[in-house]
Order: sequence, then structure tokens, then C-alpha cells
Amino acid sequence: MPATDDSSSQQARDVGGSKTLPLMSRDEIEALIADGRHIIIHLGYVLKLDAWLKYHPGGAKSIMHMVGRDATDWVEVYANKPQYGACTEWIANICFPFPPQFAFAGSKTENAAGGVFRTMAEIESDHIKGNHDVATGEYSSSSSRAPSPIFDVDEGALRGRKGTSGRGSARSGSISSESTADKVPLDGMSYLDVVTREHIRLDLETYPAVDEATQAHIIVKYRELHQKIIDAGLYKTNYSAYGWECLRYFSLFLTMLITLSYGYYFISALSLGFLWHQLVFTAHDAGHMGITHNYYADTFIGIFIADFVGGLSLGWWKHNHNVHHIVTNAPEHDPDIEHMPLFAISHRLLGDLRSTFYERVMKYDAVAKVLLRIQPWTYYPFLAFGRFNLYVLSWDFIINGKGPRKGQAAYHRWLELIGQVFFWTWFGYGIMYKTIPDGWSRFVYLMVSHIASSPLHVQIVLSHFAMSTTDLGPQESFPQMMLRTTMDVDCPRWLDFIHGGLQFQAIHHLFPRLPRHNFREAQKLVIEFCKDVGIPYAYYGFTTANGQVIGRLAEVARQAAIFSKCQETITKTKDFAI
Repeated sequence: MPATDDSSSQQARDVGGSKTLPLMSRDEIEALIADGRHIIIHLGYVLKLDAWLKYHPGGAKSIMHMVGRDATDWVEVYANKPQYGACTEWIANICFPFPPQFAFAGSKTENAAGGVFRTMAEIESDHIKGNHDVATGEYSSSSSRAPSPIFDVDEGALRGRKGTSGRGSARSGSISSESTADKVPLDGMSYLDVVTREHIRLDLETYPAVDEATQAHIIVKYRELHQKIIDAGLYKTNYSAYGWECLRYFSLFLTMLITLSYGYYFISALSLGFLWHQLVFTAHDAGHMGITHNYYADTFIGIFIADFVGGLSLGWWKHNHNVHHIVTNAPEHDPDIEHMPLFAISHRLLGDLRSTFYERVMKYDAVAKVLLRIQPWTYYPFLAFGRFNLYVLSWDFIINGKGPRKGQAAYHRWLELIGQVFFWTWFGYGIMYKTIPDGWSRFVYLMVSHIASSPLHVQIVLSHFAMSTTDLGPQESFPQMMLRTTMDVDCPRWLDFIHGGLQFQAIHHLFPRLPRHNFREAQKLVIEFCKDVGIPYAYYGFTTANGQVIGRLAEVARQAAIFSKCQETITKTKDFAI
């Protein structure tokens, strides 16, 4: 029930400026969420974001994944400009103070993507039955909620096993699917459940425990780290570095034009592909508002590069990429790892998993059964043609109006439509049709230019495909989840321009708006932070990292074979019984 103590009321006046806001209980907030309200916790305040969903430039789904959770760290580093502090201008209009001790992150309530929230009637019923401890927010084992056979782990695991003191020890190599599941006859789904439990157990042994005290300590240290990065001036853009970037872009563009005019189509196509590859890094910076830190300026830069020069939709990318940053490597939520039936990096995708992003079931059908068996060999060829798929996704996003239709991002759809027309005019008509004389030369030019830009697709997935895809629950802190699901790639400084900042994906996920030319300086602070809190920092060379990815693909291919054998065995057993 609402309470009115002087300290909370004073805090409300200090933040909101003019309002004295009532204190809300956890039960009230849970009931509101069960009633369909979109509520998150930010800086100890309850934000009601229902009206904001249709305006959010990054799409509604990125907000919906945070419903019922303390989203403070996600909001502070992703949705705000850190140099300007918290979003105090709008907080007073949509929030109420919320006591941190009742944060949903410490409960068995999961986030909105498949989470279950109780109505007030159900809450009151649980209180009467004595299943709910008001002081701690915990539920007894007699609660009407049945424990999950996969994701509910024992309290000892959450608090750290004997000898670990809540600190994980790094494990080397990839997780092997060879376990008791290989020796015990199971049906297909039971086999997947056993593998999931094994992956959760390994993560709990490797990383700090996900109990409240341990994660609270990590959060405090992470916020201190963030302040150090701000104090060091690392949010200031190195514009001289962009000067060298632009020089490289113009050199590739002129090389493309000159060789095209002399009929050296292969070299021209290579130059264009390399130009697209390089430009994406700056478009990525702009999409995160990491160049000028001004929403309108960076958005215009991003749309110009992505749509006008590259033929891809920046709006689609933001819609996709924001969700990726929030639920990184979650098989049912993260669109960046949902590539069925071409390949899969998690055994959970073998079980007809439903994508909350695409709002459809990713079927493990006959095509997937064939392709996943050979995915270690088809991985690079499929990525080589990835740009063609990006065209389709971009057109689908723009034509069907999947972006915001209200607010400051509403006009982006029309600007992107103009950009698409412009791109296919200069590239499709001007180069492919008017300049290149014959069909075969056009085909070669198209393939070479698009395949030349494909290393980008390897770089994008490299930092995630070999990392954890397990769900340790909503109580896991933002920094631990980012470091558990993301690796960095080691390379000499003089090769940074080839990787374009994507080699520091773990640092980028911890601080998405940090300008990429400052990642190396930030890395030193991140390494100190990881040592301090006991989180392993995954850092591999480019060759080793690729080996890790191929190893993960081979592991899932093997699991797919075992899964099929389990299904065949059960089918034969049933037939014999009949």
C-alpha cells in the first residue's frame, strides 16, 4: 500500500521539481503490470511508459523487455546522454518513488517477455495462504507457481557454492554437450532440458553468484566504473580520428569511380564493397549517438550512410539492435542470434522456440535438420551473402511502417524511402544498368561488391556466437549479463580501422554510447573492474575467436544429431508398443 514518509517525499520533490509523489508497494506495481501497464524501475522510481511505447525511436520491444525490472543501468548507459546525467526533465510526469528493497529483480517474477505477473486478487490470495514474505519479497515453496524444471536453480547455486565465495572462476574452452544426457535414453525435449541445466550449472560455476548481495556489489562497482569513464573524458568524440576515416572513405569512393570509368569492374566492385564495409562502422556510431551526441545530427548522418549510400535501413537496424543490446544472446528474444533454419548457436533453438522479436515460432523443420548438421561448413558461405538478406529486412521495415509513427522519429520512414530511391538510382540504375555493358559483368560486379563487404557480418557475430546463451534470471546485473554474453577480439592498434570498434564489443555493450575511438582507453578500466568483481573478461585473438564460433556451431550440430536420435528412439518405442 502507498506510504508517505518524509524522506521519500523529499526525494520525489528533489527529482521531479514540483510534485510530492506517493510511495508505491511492490504488490501494487505487480498488479498494475498484470493489468497490462508497461512499468519499469529507474533510479528508484516507477516509470509508467504506456504512452511512450508508440514514440520510442528504438521501438516498443526494447521497453517491453524491461517491464517489471530495475532498468536503471540499461537506461543510464543506453537511453541517456551520460554527460548530462539522469533524465530529470520528464521523470516527474511518469513516475512514482519505489522502495529498492522490493525491486522485481530479486523475485521469481520474470520480465515481460514471457513473464507472469499476478493480479491484486491473486496477490491477496497468496498473502492469505502465507506464501509471500512481505519483508523480502520471496515466495515459499508452497506457492501456487510451479517451479520451472529448467530455470529454477537451488538457493546454494544462487548464493555461490562452497569455496567460491560468490566469485566465479574462468573456464577455458567451449562447453561440451557430452554429459549424462548422452548416456541416458531420453525423449528429445528432455534431452534439451538436461543440456540447458548443464549450461546453467557451468555458468553459475564460472561467474559470480546471482544472489542479491553479490549482484548489488557488482552494480555498485559498475556505476563507479561508469563515473571513472565519464571523469576521464572518454565520452568526448575524437573528431580528428573521423577526419582520417573520411579520408579513407573518399579514397575508396574515388578508386571505385576511376576504375569503373576505365572498365576495371572487378577492382571497382572491390573498392565499393570495402567502402560499404568501412561506412557501416560510422553508421553504427551514429545509430548509438556516439558521434555528435545530438539525436537529430547523428540520425541524419546514420540515415545518409545507411540508406543513401548503402541501401540499408538505419531504422530497421535500430529496431533490431536495441533489443539485441537489452537481451543479448537470449535465444527466444535476441534477433541477432535468430537465424533458423540457416544456423543455430543454442540447442534451445532445436525445440521450435518462439521468437518474441519476430513473433513467430522458429521451426526446427526438415530444412533446419539438414542445414544445422552441416552448419560449421556453411557458416562463412551464408555470411558472404548476408547483405542481400539485409535488403529484404530493410524493405520490410520501411514499406510496412514498422518504425515509430509518432514523435521525433516518425519522419524517418519517409527520409529512408527517399534514401532507398536515391541508392537504387545511383547504384542500380547508374552503375549496374547504365555503366556496366553486359549481363555477366553486372552479375560479377554485384557479387564481388557484396561479398567484399561480408567480413562485416563475421565481425558482427564473432563476439556473441561462442558466448553463453543461458538465462540466469532477472536478478542478474546488467554488467555481468553483458560480459557473460560478449567477448572482445584482440588485434594490434594499426588494424583497428579494419575492425571498426567491433573488436571491443564487450566494452561497447557495457557503454553503448561511448565513442569507438576511445575503446582502448576504456578497456584498461574495464579489465580492472572485472578483476575487482570476479567476472571473467573474454578476450581472444581473431583466429582463436573464429575457432570458438566454429566449435559452438559444431557443438549444436552434434546436439541436433543426438536430439534427432532421441526422437527416432521414442517413435520406434511407440510403434513397437502399438
